[in-house]
Amino acid sequence: MTQQPIITVKNLHKSFNIKQIQPGLNGFIKSFFHTTYKTIVAVDNISFDVQEGEILAFIGPNGAGKSTTIKMLTGILYPTSGSIRVLGYNPATDRAQLAYHIGSVFGQKSQLLFHLPAIDSFHLFARIYELDMLEYQKRLNFLVEAFEISKYIKTPVRKLSLGQRMKCELVGSLIHKPRILFLDEPTIGLDVIAKQQVRDVIKYLNSEEKTTIFLTSHDAGDIETLTQRTIIINHGSIIFDDSTHRLKKDYLTHKVVELVFQEEADKFAYPDGKIIFQSKHVVRLQVEASARAIEQLLSYTSENFTLMDLTIHDEPLENIISQIYQEKRQ
Repeated sequence: MTQQPIITVKNLHKSFNIKQIQPGLNGFIKSFFHTTYKTIVAVDNISFDVQEGEILAFIGPNGAGKSTTIKMLTGILYPTSGSIRVLGYNPATDRAQLAYHIGSVFGQKSQLLFHLPAIDSFHLFARIYELDMLEYQKRLNFLVEAFEISKYIKTPVRKLSLGQRMKCELVGSLIHKPRILFLDEPTIGLDVIAKQQVRDVIKYLNSEEKTTIFLTSHDAGDIETLTQRTIIINHGSIIFDDSTHRLKKDYLTHKVVELVFQEEADKFAYPDGKIIFQSKHVVRLQVEASARAIEQLLSYTSENFTLMDLTIHDEPLENIISQIYQEKRQ
């Protein structure tokens, strides 16, 4: 028997009417008596399904329609047209019922009470979700330990760093064991160790609790290490919907390496990389995303220079998205 999708989106469209103000005094007076609007299409007739237990990356450049789509899936915004079913609910009309089964973290909007410690918000969420207090305490203990937030859950949220707040936001969204977790930039502001902690907990929840993860991120590391499938949206339309393995194989093919030398870098002449930035002591170049390519670069560097610092970045997702978008248009 074929498993029914946990999320079904069909021909989803969302547009906004923006009031136009004419420049100048005469234009302002004209706009006051004759209001005109411009229609902005945020999501343009997209369709997709998500199976239970998937970890899906839903990515795209700023303004592509990612957050608008998530807000419609969670019932915050209503579609202009098309249909959505999440766990059998219509988010636009059944938002209150759906809220008991989903969690969400929006990087730009906090769910925590700003002037109170995070622990107070957690206690409030337990009441809102009508949780058994013994089960809630057990769940809270697990999450506090997993995210290592015990040192600051009694500190007012306003005094937390961005990374600390994001970890508390994640705990708050997981208190009630949601079946689907919507994450908008969950590792923003986190250092390397904290990012790995968050990724490990997400993988654990998916593996042990079968939590479905709907993730947006500009961090290629999140996508590579967490997700099985990637949807890329651009200008409100889906331009890629396939396995993350294929995305990595076909598009995540290079790394950006930044080298800082003790000597001046004017004699740097590595033949197997593309230099994208060079200053007196710094070289930033693009190389193949393979262990062998990185080893060869480091071997050349150690033989010819005194290396002071080294940073390896994934190629910006914006570049990858632009490449896919251009291919689709050809």
